[in-house]
Amino acid sequence: MSILVINAGSSSVKFALFEFDTLRSLARGLLDWPGDAQHAVVTLTPADGNPISRELDVPDYRAGVVAALEMLRTSKTLGDGILVRVVGHRLIHGGPQIRRPVRIDAAMKDLIARYTHVAPLHIPAGLEAIAATESALPDVPQVGLFDTAFFADIPPAAYLYPLPYAWYEDWGIRRFGYHGTSHAYCTERAAEMLHRDPSQLRLVICHLGQGSSATAVRGGVAVTNTMGFSPLEGFMMGTRSGTVDPGILLHVLKERGMSVDELADTLHKKSGLLGISGVSSDFRQVEAAAAEGNDRARLALDVYAYRVRAMVGALAVTLGGLDALVFTGGIGENSAWLRAEVCKGLECLGVHLDASRKGTSYSLGDESAERGESRRAKKAASPLFWPDVDIAAPNSPARVLVIQTREDFMIAREARRMVLEKMNAECGK
Repeated sequence: MSILVINAGSSSVKFALFEFDTLRSLARGLLDWPGDAQHAVVTLTPADGNPISRELDVPDYRAGVVAALEMLRTSKTLGDGILVRVVGHRLIHGGPQIRRPVRIDAAMKDLIARYTHVAPLHIPAGLEAIAATESALPDVPQVGLFDTAFFADIPPAAYLYPLPYAWYEDWGIRRFGYHGTSHAYCTERAAEMLHRDPSQLRLVICHLGQGSSATAVRGGVAVTNTMGFSPLEGFMMGTRSGTVDPGILLHVLKERGMSVDELADTLHKKSGLLGISGVSSDFRQVEAAAAEGNDRARLALDVYAYRVRAMVGALAVTLGGLDALVFTGGIGENSAWLRAEVCKGLECLGVHLDASRKGTSYSLGDESAERGESRRAKKAASPLFWPDVDIAAPNSPARVLVIQTREDFMIAREARRMVLEKMNAECGK
């Protein structure tokens, strides 16, 4: 029996398969459309094997997901076929009323669709993935974890905008927060690495990837997130602008003749790293261009680092101090240059980076890097073992942690919990 996890994006879909009883990772998959809406590539990577790729000619997004699920279900590299017990979805927005994982049914799909205007790049993709799963695995229950759920308890002072209060009362305009599943995982993992109870910690967690956000966490609970009403607010991102002066938007609409649709397309798809560098929305490619002397690429990197540093400082002040700064996401985990740039100037908050060393690898219950059979045995025994590191100087009052985010594990764990709770309830009748 297994748990299938689906993380649907606007141009790609990530899959993960876990053993139901142990939450051991069995395989990962990626469905991608490399520039052609009707031509997809699906890559399946077993936990103990080599990647397998297949090209697909599919008419649309949903058909691509169905084909990828069929490849996963029938893959001989994973045994004699996969029996999926439950499917878990990472979903972007469930509104302020959703605080826990939910069973996905018709009413829940209607609720999700209600927020399409807030996250137009993400919600339609999530609904298509749900529909594809219903088609491919019609008798398997589906569970959703919402990114907004982790921010259900942020206070009114943090979630209200300084706009007419009726906009909040009548239209529901408020800060929600995103990347909650990743931030929730990193909150747990940071406490493990530091051997402290989450209730004792003040954390600023930076999830930096194609989409980026930071969360202030006090006592294991989110205080606020840099993303707000939509995933467009906050940091500069791959193609998204992040926070800008609303007067600029009024100006280009009124004085430059830009239409609302053109403005939306620009803010979502033509800004950020791509907009400033003119090179790419991919941080790695912009770094490479900057290293080759591209001045606009260097400027894009400098703006990115400046904005992250400034928002980290603001979040730390809301917490009254900082016990640990966490970097996660594809950029946060892999760009040593960015981490160093962000930490410059944060010494006043007790952040002192040791750039001369790689850091201390943390595993469950051990402060030092493990070696040999001991390390492998602990990794096999626990789904929470990952090579996360502390890159702060030994005497730094605030720690600097690099954590490999595990949204798929969090989703699998919660999906299994819901199945077991339902089974126990039925047995108790």
